[in-house]
Amino acid sequence: MISQKTEYGRLERVVVCPPTYMEIREIINTTQRVYEDDNIDVDRALAQHDNFVKTLKQNGVDVISLQPYKAFNEQVFTRDIGFTIDDTIFIAKMGRDIREEEVEILKAYLDKEEISYEMLTTPSIEGGDVIVSPEYVFVGVSTRTTLEAINSLQSKLPQKKVIPLPIRNDILHLDCTFNLISENEALIYSPGFTKEDVQWLRERFELIEVSEKEQFTLGTNVLSIGNKNIISLTENSEVNEELTKRGYQIIDVPFSEIIKSGGSFRCCSMPIERE
Repeated sequence: MISQKTEYGRLERVVVCPPTYMEIREIINTTQRVYEDDNIDVDRALAQHDNFVKTLKQNGVDVISLQPYKAFNEQVFTRDIGFTIDDTIFIAKMGRDIREEEVEILKAYLDKEEISYEMLTTPSIEGGDVIVSPEYVFVGVSTRTTLEAINSLQSKLPQKKVIPLPIRNDILHLDCTFNLISENEALIYSPGFTKEDVQWLRERFELIEVSEKEQFTLGTNVLSIGNKNIISLTENSEVNEELTKRGYQIIDVPFSEIIKSGGSFRCCSMPIERE
């Protein structure tokens, strides 16, 4: 079954890929620039990702792991290559040519399992910019996702209101500055948006502010797995404390090596089924 109406329903099935060949090769965000000299300890990244996968499985999630290939150093970030809205898997049109072949790996898996999908062809739109709610689909206007592609997505979703949200140029994807965690609550790094868009969001959601420090460590990039359970980075103590006060159960998972490349739990997971 293919289904995703929200970002916070019980997660049933998700696509991941181990960071076997993870490496900072070309600087694409401010986080990578900080860690360029250190680069990635692949053994540590693999251990952290394996623990992430085990945590998902322990919480009843069916985990699909794609085959990693040496040519694709960012393949761990499966969120970007596709996204599910209602009962449709959309295959992303990537913003960088080097990642286009990652899409082919996802397509090959879906074809093998006889799972239908829809290809997006208008350049460009990536899953990290797409956040789903029952009424809205929020899409970041970023260096990876164009307004033209967002308008094209709206034409495919007449039942939804697709809301473009321009984000600051140094922020890679929408989920690095905004994330829905319930019907009426969202994590946000407000400086990532225009004041007008923050006000529009504030009129519709209780916004939980993320500090600049914890935005750098991807405090918004948590993964909700349902029933107010959220996988979050241990280091983001302010976010975790606030969510705990609000009745969320925080599942601490070490991910410090993987976030060096500018992505965290949401970036490393592509849900295809939520309750």
